[in-house]
Amino acid sequence: DKLLIDVREPSEYAAGAIPGAINLPITSAPEALCLPEDEFEDRFGFEKPKKDVEVVFYCKAGVRSAAAAKLAVQQGYEKVAEYPGSWVEWVKKTNESAS
Repeated sequence: DKLLIDVREPSEYAAGAIPGAINLPITSAPEALCLPEDEFEDRFGFEKPKKDVEVVFYCKAGVRSAAAAKLAVQQGYEKVAEYPGSWVEWVKKTNESAS
């Protein structure tokens, strides 16, 4: 299983996101992956990702997703990946394929 995590701010996520992604804003909530499971769910409205699930981070252009990936590794996540092109690339690719 893979979990796609959008680490942009909620306003950016609300304006458009990759389908299936959950929002975990790294800038305003860098401590998110350190929180206990119950506190995490209360705060973000979904279950804290399990450490054995592959987590794939993306942001707008790749800077915040790299920071999130480092934090995840520090918190014991074993399967951590990034979508380097992030939102900018995804929009470009999906717009090109739609034309």
